[in-house]
Amino acid sequence: MNDIAQNGSRNARRGLRFACLLDGKGGCRDVDWNGVRAWQPADGVLWIHLERDDPDAQAWLEAESGIDSLSVRTLIAEESRPRIEDVGDALMMVLRGVNVGMDEDEEDPPASQVLPDGDMVPIHLWVEERRVISLRDKGHQLIALRDIRDALRKGKGPITSGGVTVKIAEKVVKYAEPIVAELEANIDDLDDNLNRLEPGEARRILADARHKAIELRRYLAPQREALLRPQTEEFPCLSPKNFQHLREVADKVQRHIESLDAIRSRAAVVHEDLAAIVSERIATSSHRLTVLAGIVLPPSLVAGMLGANIGGVPGQGNAWAFPVFALIVLVLIPLEIWVLKKLKWF
Repeated sequence: MNDIAQNGSRNARRGLRFACLLDGKGGCRDVDWNGVRAWQPADGVLWIHLERDDPDAQAWLEAESGIDSLSVRTLIAEESRPRIEDVGDALMMVLRGVNVGMDEDEEDPPASQVLPDGDMVPIHLWVEERRVISLRDKGHQLIALRDIRDALRKGKGPITSGGVTVKIAEKVVKYAEPIVAELEANIDDLDDNLNRLEPGEARRILADARHKAIELRRYLAPQREALLRPQTEEFPCLSPKNFQHLREVADKVQRHIESLDAIRSRAAVVHEDLAAIVSERIATSSHRLTVLAGIVLPPSLVAGMLGANIGGVPGQGNAWAFPVFALIVLVLIPLEIWVLKKLKWF
């Protein structure tokens, strides 16, 4: 019975992850699709969180949201780059946050919908003075939004649309920090244990760290530029305090970018060290084979000459010939080793 009720509830809000009406005191009240459609600006600030790739959500955006068609196409576009644009009195924002495998409104999300930690996933925002619309894909989870909802439920959340926007920007950047710290720790461990690791394993760890660093920087760099734009342009739905907070968020992004640049530089140095270690091991192995060949070559030459199938080879028919030859080889090998040591071959 509970499963049926839960499935019915989900079907009733297809495309709508959640919607809440802010009470202006830090709290909120959850509403469904009917509440979204009945909302009026005089009711308070409404935060609507939709699934970008859901047909019902897209249909509502196109037909009932009141947003112009060009902006709707941008909001539901699959490919997105971090940016902030003003559209009349509204603000359109595209950010990237770290997917950490936890849903915004489920205690235990299905394992099939959990993506690997560290993925940078998009969140699209449409911000008006009395309404915020956020969108993310069905298969993505941003714990940043869950934190904001928890704060609202405790009466300690934002009270304006600008406040919601700033909190979203702040939280998505916050959850990039552990990923950057983990990459730094991985590079540190790799650098410290490089001589003890197999080259193949070291290359795998190094390649993974470099790939993640490049992926994070790819989105964080334009995200910083986007967050700095409100400092030079006016956006009616953002207050001066919101501008200040966005500046602080942009500074955090810049620190992450600098850390990622340092990680990439250190990864390049570690790669060079790894290449040097591999080259040294190859050279050592080649040297050992050369020394072995040098030791074995003279006895092999003597054996080849004595084994020549021609007349005049000494010792033919003599029962003591082979023991004498073996004794000569046994004396010759230590002599060769002594000579090679004198020549500092090993």
